[in-house]
Amino acid sequence: MAPQSDRLAQRLGALFGLFGVILGALAAHGPVHDYLERQGHLDYWHTALFQQWVHALALLAVGQGRSARRGTVICWLIGVVLFSGSLYILALDSTQKWAGPVTPLGGLFLILGWLWLWITLLKKTT
Repeated sequence: MAPQSDRLAQRLGALFGLFGVILGALAAHGPVHDYLERQGHLDYWHTALFQQWVHALALLAVGQGRSARRGTVICWLIGVVLFSGSLYILALDSTQKWAGPVTPLGGLFLILGWLWLWITLLKKTT
């Protein structure tokens, strides 16, 4: 019997990838790019995109089986929304000071997701 896939992980990975392409295109061309460049915030946007893409691909990979456990998937969901989301907000409007403290919280959730995956894989029997 083929291993079951984790549909939530696959769907989230696809959604993060979809928005990664859209948000990447916005930052590469036209008025959003020009605005971010004028504000000096392209680095925020690129960092958010990078983390979003890394975790989109990771979700697609772990979604191929049930080895990730739901905790990893949920941590990465929360982490990408908080980390990348807060950086997108700060890149567009740096006066939103509340978003600054959210970024490391999102990073903590990304780390916890990787830790959860590592512990799960350590426990997994061959």
